[in-house]
Amino acid sequence: MKSALAIQCLPILDAPREEVYKTVDAAIQVIIDSGLPYQVGPFETTVEGELSQLLALAQRAHEAVLATGVKTVITYMKLASGEELGSSDEKTKKYQS
Repeated sequence: MKSALAIQCLPILDAPREEVYKTVDAAIQVIIDSGLPYQVGPFETTVEGELSQLLALAQRAHEAVLATGVKTVITYMKLASGEELGSSDEKTKKYQS
């Protein structure tokens, strides 16, 4: 079923901003490598695909942050499924500069 997932992998890490960004980059790279349509935002990344693909992708992204050596990561997700979802691009195109 067509679905959209907004995901934020939040490392719990007392480190300089650049180090925190590197751990988040690991999760985003998993999303990029999936080949699914995505949009990176400042707080979360939205990915579109089949429900089963997105759920598995969320796990891989979460685990990618842990693989950087972070001891704790919290992953926030918003998931929508349905035949008439529309694409992220369709919903946001008029607001892009």
